[in-house]
Amino acid sequence: MRKIVFLWIALIAVGMNVFADGKVSFTASAPDAVAVGDQFRLSYTVTTQKVRDFRAPSMKGFDVLMGPSRSQQSSVQMINGQTTSTSSITFTYILMATAEGDFTIPGATITADGNQMVSNSVQVRVLPADQAANGASGNGGKQSEGTASRASSGTSVSNSDLFITATASKMTVYEQEAFLLTYKIYTLVDLRMFDNVKLPDFKGFHSQEVELPNDRRWGLEHYKGRNYQSTIYRQFVLFPQQAGKLTIDAARFDASIAKATQVADPFEAFFNGGSNYVEVKKTILTPQLTIDVKPLPAGKPADFSGGVGEFNITSSINSTNVKTNDAVTVKLVISGTGNLKLLSNPEVKFPEDFEVYDPKVDNKFRLTNSGLSGSKVIEYLAIPRNAGTYKIPAVKFSYFDINSRSYKTLTTEEYELHVEKGVGNAAQTIANFTSKEELKVLNEDIRFIKQNNVTLSPKGDFFFGSLTYWLLYLIPGIAFITFFVIYRKQIAANANVAKMRTKKANKVAVKRMKQAGKLLAENKKDAFYDEVLKALWGYISDKLNIPVSRLSKDNIEEELRNYGVNDALIKEFLDALNNCEFARFAPGDDNQAMDKVYSASLEVISKMENSIKH
Repeated sequence: MRKIVFLWIALIAVGMNVFADGKVSFTASAPDAVAVGDQFRLSYTVTTQKVRDFRAPSMKGFDVLMGPSRSQQSSVQMINGQTTSTSSITFTYILMATAEGDFTIPGATITADGNQMVSNSVQVRVLPADQAANGASGNGGKQSEGTASRASSGTSVSNSDLFITATASKMTVYEQEAFLLTYKIYTLVDLRMFDNVKLPDFKGFHSQEVELPNDRRWGLEHYKGRNYQSTIYRQFVLFPQQAGKLTIDAARFDASIAKATQVADPFEAFFNGGSNYVEVKKTILTPQLTIDVKPLPAGKPADFSGGVGEFNITSSINSTNVKTNDAVTVKLVISGTGNLKLLSNPEVKFPEDFEVYDPKVDNKFRLTNSGLSGSKVIEYLAIPRNAGTYKIPAVKFSYFDINSRSYKTLTTEEYELHVEKGVGNAAQTIANFTSKEELKVLNEDIRFIKQNNVTLSPKGDFFFGSLTYWLLYLIPGIAFITFFVIYRKQIAANANVAKMRTKKANKVAVKRMKQAGKLLAENKKDAFYDEVLKALWGYISDKLNIPVSRLSKDNIEEELRNYGVNDALIKEFLDALNNCEFARFAPGDDNQAMDKVYSASLEVISKMENSIKH
């Protein structure tokens, strides 16, 4: 009966559509890139079912193979007692690219809910046809509508099936001149994950990594005559710290690939689509790069602060009319693009009888492909002790300009400061504005002698030699001996390294899983899977007292049996490892997959802790 009531409520909500938001949209979608000869879908979706007079635009550069086909969708959701319903109609075309180039398909028109609407236009880049082969790729869920080249057959993965490039935006630069280093993946196969990644240490460079989106986006790209699925893996902005030929060493990637193989058994081929998948390992090395770093030209200005890029400087002062012991603040703002983080602070020359404090620096910049962009705010604080008229000279800031390849000197304005004698007691307490902790008391360095009468105690009432006096000696001695005995026992226990590793295995694994939980909440996919794998492999390594380098999925099963673990739990642990490895690059709902991997890993570690017998 309850089910029938809920069904009627859903039907009434759909029929009346009273909970819909009423805002109608009309959008077009198509893949960003396809190859000549590829077929792809062009879809127009309007979020209402009251439509008429749909008119498609001109599709110059493409052959229309089918369309428009019309499909309707509707759904009802009940969340926290509130019901919402959505409905839409989609018009779909099947197009084929006939010529390479960049094409724009204009918006379509439609009358929806009595109003005429125009959809967005779409841009499609048509790449040249693959020179090696045509057909669909085995790249799984990473493909767009366009097709990549066909990978080589068999269980091996060739260097042309999967490789990673390392490219620098500039091969010749000056010292401290920023350039972008990009690692990019090109694949024709189903790349699942990287078991190990070893990047160079960038010796001779100051490096900062560019933050990329967690949801890595794959796209079709024509590279050296073939069409690959590609994505940017990592990017770094490098600042060379010395002149000469600087080498960026090769990066190493240990990849795990799912490769399709033909099935000989006709029954198995029927149920598996004619193929099976095997896991293939491949080590990829990027080529070395040599960057020609030129020294900065001769003739550096005396006040050169090491800046390389494009900069500007401004200054301000809090007041030019102050009293003695009042704070004077001069603020410099250096803005622009370049090596902002590596700049030396310009010198502000205050008069000699001013008390000067260390400057306070506030960096407000972001990382871009050309270096750090933003501003560096420097505040200088000084306190005048005597009245008079003083001058704070202009500040000169010199840097090397990348565009003109020459040194430039910028000058701030000069300030004339009028200091009047302060009123009242000169003894004041002021705070260091940089730390807010150190206080200075002025003009009070000599204290008066206390003249109050002192009361003397009669002999025998003095603390020295009393029972309390001796107890204060005995109690710390007894406490020290007790602590020493306990400490020696702890040292003996810690000497057994294998026993300590086994004892702390669960604690270390739980700590790593907590970190994985934080990464899950922040939706950092790659870092999350790395941390879960470290927790699983690290736990079993510590528990079995076997180094991770000697562990494999083959020998884990045998070792766990020796420790009394049943076959079902062993299989559950191996499944947790496999699911974590394959979920990383598998298509689908990332959040759902990450939640499933996280809960399964926690559960299997808990079960394993109760099953392993020592």
